[in-house]
Amino acid sequence: MNREKAKAQRLQRRKWRVRKNVFGSAERPRLSVFRSDKHVTCQIINDYEGKTLVSATSIEKEVRGDLANGGNIAAAKTVGKTVAERAKAAGITQVVFDRGGRSYHGRIKALADAAREAGLKF
Repeated sequence: MNREKAKAQRLQRRKWRVRKNVFGSAERPRLSVFRSDKHVTCQIINDYEGKTLVSATSIEKEVRGDLANGGNIAAAKTVGKTVAERAKAAGITQVVFDRGGRSYHGRIKALADAAREAGLKF
């Protein structure tokens, strides 16, 4: 149990370190990514108001489509594309990227690349 607790604490410290420098405003909200074993979730947040402007997750039926697994790179690409499309519909073109303490690799990178390809700038 100590090992799991220490791992969670290290992740939390990395999150705080990233969030210290990343803050979402009305002009440039924060694109926050959460990755679990089974799913990928991202939100576009205005931190001044504390409101989520747009969100997408691999749990949603319309996002997931015919994907067999919600926690892989293909699902992350779909979520990134969907959140970018929803952001553009809401009038958001620029964001700051919050990787949530995770390394910029694998699913996190796939989501970011898909969002960039769909038109978000960060």
